[in-house]
Amino acid sequence: MSVTTGVAAAQGVAVPEQRCRISDPDLTELSGLASDGRYWYAVDDGGSSIRVTLLDRGDCSVRDVWTSEADPYDVEDLALAPDGAVWLADTGDNRRERSTVALHRLTENGDSTLYRLSYPDGPHDAEAILLDREGTPHVVTKEPFGVAFVYRPAAPLAADATVPWERVGSVALPSTDSPDGPIKGIGTRLVTGGSVSPDGTMIALRTYTEAYLFHAPDGDVAAALQRPPAPIRLPPEPQGEAIAWEPDGTLLTTSEGLQPVFALPAAAALLAPAEPDAPPAPGADRTYSERPDEDGTAEPGSSSDAFSTAPALVVAGGLAALLLYFLARMRRR
Repeated sequence: MSVTTGVAAAQGVAVPEQRCRISDPDLTELSGLASDGRYWYAVDDGGSSIRVTLLDRGDCSVRDVWTSEADPYDVEDLALAPDGAVWLADTGDNRRERSTVALHRLTENGDSTLYRLSYPDGPHDAEAILLDREGTPHVVTKEPFGVAFVYRPAAPLAADATVPWERVGSVALPSTDSPDGPIKGIGTRLVTGGSVSPDGTMIALRTYTEAYLFHAPDGDVAAALQRPPAPIRLPPEPQGEAIAWEPDGTLLTTSEGLQPVFALPAAAALLAPAEPDAPPAPGADRTYSERPDEDGTAEPGSSSDAFSTAPALVVAGGLAALLLYFLARMRRR
């Protein structure tokens, strides 16, 4: 089955519905979304202090705001912890020049804790945070040349120390023929957001144009991302970076630029309960992910190997990297 056929098959199961449109002027660069079934939690990647906006699930109006005076660098995603706290991924690094990145834990009363982390292999840009059912954070990097990497803290987080990340896997998503998004072709495989369902059994990664759903029956994020995903073509969005699971299995998606929030009520149906080694669910065409070898490269013969060796991809990747660089220079940070 081709990639495009698989996406179309999945799209037939999860038809998007527009719920409402974001109108808060403080969310023009909305980059992360989460839901607890009562509110939608949204974060903008601008500003000089931490601000999480709680939105009404019916009309997108602002119901509450959680703030902290902590000054983030570039918050790109957020996730809800089992204890009700919000974790913010201050991991954006378009120019790949940060010696450390940060996670912020924010509570309703405004208490925030900053945790610094460093990559073992140099700077990465990361726009997706995945919080497992135990509350352990994982990030997935945004790589223009193919394989995205999955990291989690190598030691317990500490507010007074820099903790190293450890690489626990990789994800190689395909380029698709989607005409949407800010970067055509190679831009359709860039990871721009992520979400774990409240019960920890479903994971969603998104690009500018597609979502990829992974089954996590045991709650193991790293293991789940090595399984074949179910792909879904997302509604057209100018710069889609936010995705979230609702407790009932609905998948939410939205974009920067005061855009609509779309819901895909039947998305969870693509991930019927299965054993870890069971065949992929309908709509999942092939294995898009694999564990890296010790040197960080994909296993020979994998899909990412084919992508990385194709001359056309090298050219497209170079152009995409240049475009991302110039787009980054146009941003405030």
